[in-house]
Amino acid sequence: MRAVLETRQKAAAAQVKHLEAELERVRAALADAEEVHRCRVIGLEQYLEALAEEDAPADVTGEMSQKKVVGPRRAVPHRRHANEVTELSPDYQSLMAAAADAGDDGLGARRAAVVLGWDSASASRVEGARARLKRLVERGWLVEAKPGRFTLPVPPSQQDAEVGRPGGGS
Repeated sequence: MRAVLETRQKAAAAQVKHLEAELERVRAALADAEEVHRCRVIGLEQYLEALAEEDAPADVTGEMSQKKVVGPRRAVPHRRHANEVTELSPDYQSLMAAAADAGDDGLGARRAAVVLGWDSASASRVEGARARLKRLVERGWLVEAKPGRFTLPVPPSQQDAEVGRPGGGS
């Protein structure tokens, strides 16, 4: 009886080793697939942005056309061409509201992923949120004063007050 039990124990141990090796292979494949997915998400967003910029008329008069973009595009207009946050897509509006709530501490990519309703434990989702925050920075909606911390830009009236000498001298 002892020999039978020892044989079964050895077979179970071999099965565990085999499954552990398989698990490592699957984890590596998952990490590779997540990286490919992240790159493709960013690539698609960049492609859609390029299409939106290509379709936009040249801004020679300094005024933006009142025509709204129709369809699933998530292009982010430059801040100088948009009057309000409401002109952004709902996802970007949510990010702007979260950045306002974060105040001087700034909004991080992991928190942005949560705001977007994504899994903040997924590296690809966090990177997708970071890409959206960076896009808002590129378009003038947010600033990245500290690496990885995104805040609302300082209004020009406050910037002028901060540039002056201490004590109000000139």
